[in-house]
Amino acid sequence: MELTARKKQILKVVTERYIDTAEPVGSKFIAQSMGGSVSSATIRNELADLVEMGYLEQPHTSAGRVPSPKGYRLYVNELMEKKSVSAQEAAEINEALQGKMQGLDNVIAQAGQVVSSIVSYPAYAVASGKSAVTIRRYDLLPVDGGRFIAVVMTDDSRVKSQIIRCGLPVDGGQLPALANLLNTHFTGISAEEMGEKLMALTGQLGGELFMPLSQAVEYAVDVIDSSQRSHVFTTGQSQLLRQPEFQDLSRADGLMSLLTDQKEDLPVLDENTRMQILIGPENVNEALRDASVVVASYDIGDNMRGLIGVVGPTRMDYAAVAARLSYFAESLTKMFGKNNQLPPKEDDIP
Repeated sequence: MELTARKKQILKVVTERYIDTAEPVGSKFIAQSMGGSVSSATIRNELADLVEMGYLEQPHTSAGRVPSPKGYRLYVNELMEKKSVSAQEAAEINEALQGKMQGLDNVIAQAGQVVSSIVSYPAYAVASGKSAVTIRRYDLLPVDGGRFIAVVMTDDSRVKSQIIRCGLPVDGGQLPALANLLNTHFTGISAEEMGEKLMALTGQLGGELFMPLSQAVEYAVDVIDSSQRSHVFTTGQSQLLRQPEFQDLSRADGLMSLLTDQKEDLPVLDENTRMQILIGPENVNEALRDASVVVASYDIGDNMRGLIGVVGPTRMDYAAVAARLSYFAESLTKMFGKNNQLPPKEDDIP
């Protein structure tokens, strides 16, 4: 059976009406939308064909039709019209991103809140660490007989410190020599290589030196692991319960748990993908099988990459959500870039 231009037009009308109303769409409305150029009988036949082809579904309680995941995919790929963010939305996003000096985590979390409020769906933001972080420098500062402060600087200029409690007395006069040993042998290498070098020194140093050295190296490894770990922020979970599809709490429970307790399992993008729309069964996670996800990537600099995503019903306004996320990702990339500039505002969405 051929997917004709008229069938595509009818699918587009049904999809956009259902996105707006969350109500099944009947042949009468479709006929009106097409200006009366096609009879209701012909439209009913076309609707039956679209159901048979898998692009539309017919709820048991209604004579109207709703898009299937396959129908939404065709709509996203071929039929939906591109939208742009409004001047007001651009201003809200830009204002949220002005807080760069608050720290990366705070900026990303705050911006995710703005996106969620604009699209009225839950949002998540991810800051992915560098793929290969190393330590550039160590400093060791005395505290008292059994404690010292380990200060480490990573190769992307982040400085971390922690008080180290040693099981043996620590001679403050030996700390400069230990720091020199760390800076000579434990900089510019991976965590795995640190472990190998530490093992090689096991028999060469006495316990009074090896113990504080090993504890400093252990802390440096923790810093590396933390820097490489992705940090996920979710917001707007309550927005989900305002959608007709999820007012049944039993249907929303799994998705709410994913957004709250298992947020690390939310979809991510391949390294070379800038934006992706996942519709219903296209999502691997079972909790997302009745939902859709739109996710975009942004560049933070220093080989770091992040994601911003929106989770909602398959009925979401894909064009509007994609426009907002695209602008948001572009804004973050520009903000973290050398120019520190935000993209220009666009005309209002019609």
